[in-house]
Amino acid sequence: MAECLALERINRLLDEGSFVEVGALVSARTTDFTVNDQSAPSDGVITGYGQIEGNPVYVYSQNRDVLNGTMGEMHAKKIAKLYDMAVKTGTPIIAFYDSDGAFMDGTAECLNSYGKMLSASGVISGVVPQISVIVGACTGMSAMLACSADLVIMTKNAEFYSAPNSKGDSETAEKAGLVSLVCEDELEAIEKVKTFINILPSNNLCPAPVYEYEETQDSVTGDIKGFVKGVCDANSVIEISAGYGKASYTAFASVKGSTIGICGTNKTSDKLNADDCTKIARFVRMCDAFAIPIVTVVDTEGFEGATDKNAIEEIKAMTRLANCYAEATTVKISVITGKAIGSAFTALAGKNVNADFVFAWENAVIAPVMPETAVEFLWHDELKNTDNLQAKRAELAQKYAETLASARSAAAIDAVDDVIAPENTKDVLTSALDIMSGKRVSKLPKKHSNIPL
Repeated sequence: MAECLALERINRLLDEGSFVEVGALVSARTTDFTVNDQSAPSDGVITGYGQIEGNPVYVYSQNRDVLNGTMGEMHAKKIAKLYDMAVKTGTPIIAFYDSDGAFMDGTAECLNSYGKMLSASGVISGVVPQISVIVGACTGMSAMLACSADLVIMTKNAEFYSAPNSKGDSETAEKAGLVSLVCEDELEAIEKVKTFINILPSNNLCPAPVYEYEETQDSVTGDIKGFVKGVCDANSVIEISAGYGKASYTAFASVKGSTIGICGTNKTSDKLNADDCTKIARFVRMCDAFAIPIVTVVDTEGFEGATDKNAIEEIKAMTRLANCYAEATTVKISVITGKAIGSAFTALAGKNVNADFVFAWENAVIAPVMPETAVEFLWHDELKNTDNLQAKRAELAQKYAETLASARSAAAIDAVDDVIAPENTKDVLTSALDIMSGKRVSKLPKKHSNIPL
């Protein structure tokens, strides 16, 4: 398809005839025109507001036809006005990035301009949803601004980098966790924006929308994608950050027409690494900011025990994850479908870190260490007096999993709320989400928690 122009992108996104431009007469900074010259082009960005399926939004699209979409003082002022109005009205803001970067005139003007934008984005972060759509070049400080959004959508042929000599293709950006979704082209990206606007609350004071839904006909299975298909409404699941943190899974979906966030473990790896922790932590914070209930599906042997620098990074990431989950005040429900070993259980399903409900399947294994390790501590003498060490260890590990580490043993000490059959999971979750829908939590007065970054 041919490349969309700035205004065409906006018109494709918004309901027909709903776009109202703001700052249409603001002129680009160029010596080729005077202030009163009626032929002067508008600045390198088109800003305004409109509706997506009846939902009001603010939107801006960088205009490559004017000075290659470079950002200068007027460019920044136009966008800053949108952010200001978005805060006042509690309305989502959507940004299309297609620019060669800053307008260079040898002064610090461009730095001031980007400073305004980063500050404006920071002010409304967690107040209204922000969605960045990278459809062309997004470089330098524009890349910083784009990453400040709650969701970042990128087309396959777009560029996303901090410096001209750095690699900034969509594959690299996705693997680094910088983008939420990579789309084939702009049309697909625009459709994804529409979907997100329809399922997200307009702001942090509005409830998540409830809409018509189709019951799923799939059964619940143990792997994360099978679990989600069996529990959530048909065709409602939108996975994000799929290329980042391969042992983890994050997605938006709906249950009985109400939006939820789902995070959990994938079967591609038994253990979570630093990327997985960061991915889940960021998703939890986004859901919490907009009071979207979080369902956490746990089946993991814990966190990777890497060495040297990686081990330190993983400790930092694990701490961030535990802190973000504990601090979140939205509805939090965990379902243990397999293994929940060590600190991973505490961080993702621990009732003592403020999970509202913790359910475990009948075959779940909940323990401080893996069963094979536990038997070395608990029944070492039995291992010494055997002719077949491997078989005896496996036998004792199975015994440990079925007794001390079983779901019913965890329920007996109030580590989980109930032991459920897989086929009852959807009904249990639906009931729990319904009863917790009125959850309210008062927090201690403070600016924010202090976590390792």
